[in-house]
Amino acid sequence: MANSDMDFTKPDVEFFFDINKNRLFTRNNENFINSLGRNNLNTLGNVSLFDIFLSKDRIIEPHYHQNASELVYCISGSAVVSLINPFTNKVSHIPITPGQVANIPQGWWHWEIGTKENTHLLAIFDAPYPESILGSDLLTKTPIEVLAYAYCLDLNQLKKTLAPLNNETILIGPTDNCGAQPENINIEQPSDPMSNYHPYYNAVQNPYYYGGGH
Repeated sequence: MANSDMDFTKPDVEFFFDINKNRLFTRNNENFINSLGRNNLNTLGNVSLFDIFLSKDRIIEPHYHQNASELVYCISGSAVVSLINPFTNKVSHIPITPGQVANIPQGWWHWEIGTKENTHLLAIFDAPYPESILGSDLLTKTPIEVLAYAYCLDLNQLKKTLAPLNNETILIGPTDNCGAQPENINIEQPSDPMSNYHPYYNAVQNPYYYGGGH
């Protein structure tokens, strides 16, 4: 739907924008996100998008959009889009390759992992300004004493565990200084084997996925 507030006869009406000039986030030269919203192109209606570039095994961290649904389209490479159904608590993993899409309903917790080098995804939202709640922000912005008390956790151990986050928004992870994780990680395997396309489920067998070897 077109922007109903726009006077299309005004001289400042915009019909073109170069998304490459609007960087949202940069992890490194191979992992970054450009964005487009109504503040960039004033003729946009209730739509916006993120232009996402990922190298193999990089993850868009767990998050949700409280005001928008998200359609993820694979342009090149491949990725796995994972989401949690809040009505059933079931985790679904959707592999996508060029020309394929995965749809994430508004408010659903989800994440994406690139499974090939030079993966290019387009995330399209049904809101002009998509809002995001990010997992790293939940962990670092909540007072650590509250987390320890609420979940009966050892405060000192929790501080040590969360220290690699460095109180930053991760968005594209793992961070470049990510250290190796314990070998006895207990990961619940989904019903379908994931080893061919989902590096998260190879973590126990291959610590590379947590070792910052990117």
